[in-house]
Amino acid sequence: MARWRRDRGLQVRMIVTVLLLALVYAAFIAVLTYLGAGPLLLLGLVALLLVVQYFLSDRLALSAMGARTVTEVEEPRLYETLTRLSALANMPRPQLALVDSRVPNAFATGRSPRHSVVGLTSSLVRMLTPEELEAVIAHELSHIKNRDVMVITIASFLSTVAFLIFRNWFFFGGGMQGGRGDGDRSLWFVLPLVAAVVWAASYLLIRALSRYREFSADSGSAVMTGRPSHLASALAKISGLMERVPTKDLREVEGMNAFFIVPAISGSSIFELFSSHPPVEKRIAALERIERELA
Repeated sequence: MARWRRDRGLQVRMIVTVLLLALVYAAFIAVLTYLGAGPLLLLGLVALLLVVQYFLSDRLALSAMGARTVTEVEEPRLYETLTRLSALANMPRPQLALVDSRVPNAFATGRSPRHSVVGLTSSLVRMLTPEELEAVIAHELSHIKNRDVMVITIASFLSTVAFLIFRNWFFFGGGMQGGRGDGDRSLWFVLPLVAAVVWAASYLLIRALSRYREFSADSGSAVMTGRPSHLASALAKISGLMERVPTKDLREVEGMNAFFIVPAISGSSIFELFSSHPPVEKRIAALERIERELA
């Protein structure tokens, strides 16, 4: 079995994405300063929320999914797989969490390999074979090993801040006006537009990174298990069953799509147009190429 290797392409893309996002938000703060919005107070608030997001990201994700962590006594088979794969990837073993849900899916969360959780839904555990489930767990471990989970979490948080400013500015923006003259008040109507541009730019950057990281995690799973076909089979099963899941159930978990192995998309979701994941068909084709290379 081949040894897991870090994806340098993903590392470069994460660095470039973070740098571009930093430039976008620096420009945003500069506009806020020009408009007299009291950027120091805003920066302090965003920094505080960012620290909370960093240290509590795993708990927030588990709470959003209604997941509960389980012990080795409760799930010895799953923990045996998790322990073996963690050793192959040369990383600390994450915690395991289960979600009672009809949506078949898996996700990983946490700020570092030592503070991470792999989550599986009950329907996923029931529908997959042991080999397919092993491949899915290896996929999630690759996300943790690559540290892309934390990058996506922080980047998504900053994008959300810009979106909230855009959405709520006309309700709360007036109270933030500073010591600029009446002639400059018209400039305050520019701010929602700037926030919208910032949100759109960060949204597209995050989605581009997210799609690549799925290919990288698929490759990591293929190398760890030595059988890319098992993950390909799991992806086909998950995406096929997703079409039969009630729309209400899909909508309840759409907020976690960026972290799922396959996005849960309801008919009205914007993720159909700007997906956080590449098409399943392309992922399966890539796994088939890896299968031939390993052979």
